[in-house]
Amino acid sequence: MKICIAASEMAPFVKTGGLGDVVGALPKAMASQGHEVRVFIPHYDDLDLGTLRAKSVQCQVQVSIGGKNYPVSLRVINFARKGVSIYLIGNRHFFSRDGIYTDSDTGKDFTDNDERFIFFSRAVLAVLQDLDFRPDIVHAHDWQTALLPVFLKTSYADDPFFGGIHTVLTVHNLAYQGKFDAVRFSLLDLNDELLLPATGALEFYGDVNFLKAGLIYADHITTVSRQYAEEIQTPEFGCGLDGVLTERRKNLTGILNGVDYSIWSPSIDSKTYARYHINNLSGKRTNKVEFLGDAGLPIRDKVPLIGIISRLEDQKGWDLIAAAADHLMEMNVQMAVVGTGQPEYHELLNQLQMEHPDKFRCWLKFDDILAHRIEAASDIFLMPSRFEPCGLNQLYSLKYGTVPIVRKVGGLADTIVDYDPATAKGNGFVFEEATSESMLEAVERAVNLFGRKRAWTKVMKAGMRQDFSWNRSAKTYLGIFQQLIKT
Repeated sequence: MKICIAASEMAPFVKTGGLGDVVGALPKAMASQGHEVRVFIPHYDDLDLGTLRAKSVQCQVQVSIGGKNYPVSLRVINFARKGVSIYLIGNRHFFSRDGIYTDSDTGKDFTDNDERFIFFSRAVLAVLQDLDFRPDIVHAHDWQTALLPVFLKTSYADDPFFGGIHTVLTVHNLAYQGKFDAVRFSLLDLNDELLLPATGALEFYGDVNFLKAGLIYADHITTVSRQYAEEIQTPEFGCGLDGVLTERRKNLTGILNGVDYSIWSPSIDSKTYARYHINNLSGKRTNKVEFLGDAGLPIRDKVPLIGIISRLEDQKGWDLIAAAADHLMEMNVQMAVVGTGQPEYHELLNQLQMEHPDKFRCWLKFDDILAHRIEAASDIFLMPSRFEPCGLNQLYSLKYGTVPIVRKVGGLADTIVDYDPATAKGNGFVFEEATSESMLEAVERAVNLFGRKRAWTKVMKAGMRQDFSWNRSAKTYLGIFQQLIKT
């Protein structure tokens, strides 16, 4: 198959969360199974190309938005061994700025994010024509590219070049929908019927909603775990779109994200202090000792180190952690946190670090090396999310022998099996209620088991043996693509 993947992020070039990780890994897995994959991402100013050579491609394409024409620049990175070509779609007006989605000066979303990703989506389609690359599948990701299925079935419906192309839209987090004021609808250059109250695909309580339209127009919808696919059809998790998703449930599939073990595996991870594997865990202790030393925390072998790598937001359960902070610090644990987010949680973490210098360290930033080192050094990884479409850190933790504590939602429920002391089965600790009390009970169970070395090692190794590689998930995506082509 010929596959076009379009997204606003792709690791290692640009990443703010799990979307970047997925788009960085999934194309390689698809290409390894014999398919031609071309990925399109915006050419942001702060794109990290490292030592890769991005070649300029002659491109005469322009995109018209609101009666104004914008030129498209194009560069390409070819991974010959991996069978993936990455196209960087550029325009200085839209992408040459400090920040990906948010203005660093205001801390708020760019006011023209709608226009930026209208441009990107239209540019992808125009570049496909310019390159004479006619894909079998256009695979869009999240609201930033959700307009691709819409444009293909409206603006380009009568264009023979695009005839017969099928679309798949993957929702990584339904909470982010691309909602904008209805006055901006004219920028889309679409029929006014699409904004009619109640019936318009783009209309959402008086606003324009890119994701809603994509969900309606895509040939198939996927999301990033089986449990989340069920949850988003309910008012509790549907973010106002549960009705749309319920109507399309026959074309909705939950596919668990995978892990790129060429990046996240303790036996080859060059970003950690020492490498280790399931048959020799001595490097795990070396990582903990070195990390604690660098963090200025005392080395206490009999005390578990709890790691957290997270956006500091309510979605990630930080309200639960805040309510339980004093109790956590009373327990015989040490904690290391890296992340950034809501100001009140920055204040909380700074206060905990000041009040408990022998127990607590935080880094209020995103730092990839720190993330790898915390995964390798920690004994326990805490993810008390209120909702979690898939979650990747619990999967990384399993491979690193870092036992996860999670809430039973989304992909966390699909991947973590609660430890049962009667059978000694399980790969982590799971709690159901979104309360600090329920979370603390799970932490206490984990801390108590940590004191029993043989039992704890068994739980560690149960997780390390599991395979969440992308090959399995890629086969599921490819199966959906092939079914669409047959119809």
